[in-house]
Amino acid sequence: MTDPETGGGTADHETVSDGTPGGGAVGGGTAGGGAALAGPARGIADGYAFTGPALDLGALLWDGACHPGAQVRVPLPMLNRHGLVAGATGTGKTKTLQLIAEQLSAQGVPVFLADVKGDLSGISRPGPGSDRVTARAAETGQEWTPSGFPVEFLALGGIGHGIPVRATVTSFGPVLLSKVLGLNRTQEQSLGLIFHYADTKGLELIDLKDLRAVVAFLTSDEGKPELKGIGGLSTATAGVILRSLTAFEAQGMADFFGEPEFDSAELLRTAPDGRGVVSVLELAAVQDKPVLFSTFLMWLLADLFHDLPEAGDLDKPKLVFFFDEAHLLFYDASDAFLDAITQTVRLIRSKGVGVFFVTQTPKDVPSDVLGQLGNRVQHALRAFTPDDRKALRATVKTFPDSPYDLEELLTGLGTGEAVVTVLSETGAPTPVAATRLRAPESLMGPVDAAELDRAVRDSPLHERYAQAVDRESAFERLSAREAEAAPEEPPVVKGEARGGGRKKAPVEEPSLVEQVVGSGMFKSLARSVGTQLGREITRSLFGTARRRR
Repeated sequence: MTDPETGGGTADHETVSDGTPGGGAVGGGTAGGGAALAGPARGIADGYAFTGPALDLGALLWDGACHPGAQVRVPLPMLNRHGLVAGATGTGKTKTLQLIAEQLSAQGVPVFLADVKGDLSGISRPGPGSDRVTARAAETGQEWTPSGFPVEFLALGGIGHGIPVRATVTSFGPVLLSKVLGLNRTQEQSLGLIFHYADTKGLELIDLKDLRAVVAFLTSDEGKPELKGIGGLSTATAGVILRSLTAFEAQGMADFFGEPEFDSAELLRTAPDGRGVVSVLELAAVQDKPVLFSTFLMWLLADLFHDLPEAGDLDKPKLVFFFDEAHLLFYDASDAFLDAITQTVRLIRSKGVGVFFVTQTPKDVPSDVLGQLGNRVQHALRAFTPDDRKALRATVKTFPDSPYDLEELLTGLGTGEAVVTVLSETGAPTPVAATRLRAPESLMGPVDAAELDRAVRDSPLHERYAQAVDRESAFERLSAREAEAAPEEPPVVKGEARGGGRKKAPVEEPSLVEQVVGSGMFKSLARSVGTQLGREITRSLFGTARRRR
């Protein structure tokens, strides 16, 4: 039937469609090279006959046969209109990502891939030929050539094999951090007030200990009066946030926040030969922390949104961003958080960035976000329970009208087969097409750890990001302030007068510099400068800081 790696079927007869619509588009149908399409099938094939540059996804499946002469494609300029890759576990979503990423790179478009399972690193190596790959290429009309692509390996917080990806707490912002910490709506708003306080006081939040120091100060006797001036933040809520931060650090999360902060512009690079660099973020080592990595992916996207200029319609995207395990981002999210995602996805298209959400079923993505996605590759769905059946019927309703029996088709697709609809060159949806997808040309599996480590050491980004830096920030400044406020010990004087009195130690005159630094005018000026620096921190939809580069 189908191969679990490539989904390749075997051709044993040739079928010529009589135009009768049917769901039998899967199984051992042949690559009918000379088969003539008629009726609805001809109309579907014509809907993918684009004149400009396009990515080849595979060949049309119709009436039990695969037709290599009827290619299913997606126009390159439409890749920044976003998309969805969905399907049950084991249906081939990861290989679809790999197939699309390869062709984007070949067209000079940088790609970002979230590698949750740790098996996308093989895109850097040519794939080995096999009878199964050869059969799949023949069925889909593909001229398969083993190819490797330029790859940059990244690792969240440096945990795993890759260049460390870190964010400062200031840049990450209160909204995304609230999502990571599991705060409720009220606590999220309170954390926003704490960020506002730190901004206006010039207390830079680099890592978690900086934020913890600010919250601890605000709950101290000295800091409590400050709470009254920042919107009525309660001591109890501040205490909850402090405990959440402490527990978060105890779980080993401190490595993800700090400097040097990863510059999202690194994702926009091309190789010397003009191919787009594929940035693979390894998440296998942190897949037990799904909310953390999904929120970090959103931070990368928000950071790109802040920094990129408006671009309008382009001949090809500046970057295509694949957001794997997307359901984790939306799970238990506040309305404000979902609104911010929706607005970011809607607006980032005009900056030349395409976003593909990868998940199991379309219902994992909120309808407002789903409505922004113009391209769709739907792999097989399972329908073993009443809830599965309900989800299947809901999925069918999200497709344009089609001559296929989509309920039957979506439960019968094999591995490496999908139902496709994209935006045409004019921006109109293409007909729904059952498709046997092409085989990736790179290695469909991970490369070994030693090779990954060598690639990371040889990367031009290694020197810039590998070593963590801990410079002076809010923690150090508040610690120094506390030390200054502590009562000084009386000087120890040798010998005492017989009358019981102590001899006074000679008092050393302060230097001119110390006199100036200690003056009230200097301290007032320093506070003013710190406040002005803090006020330069402007925040976005997610509360993330805009960096000046």
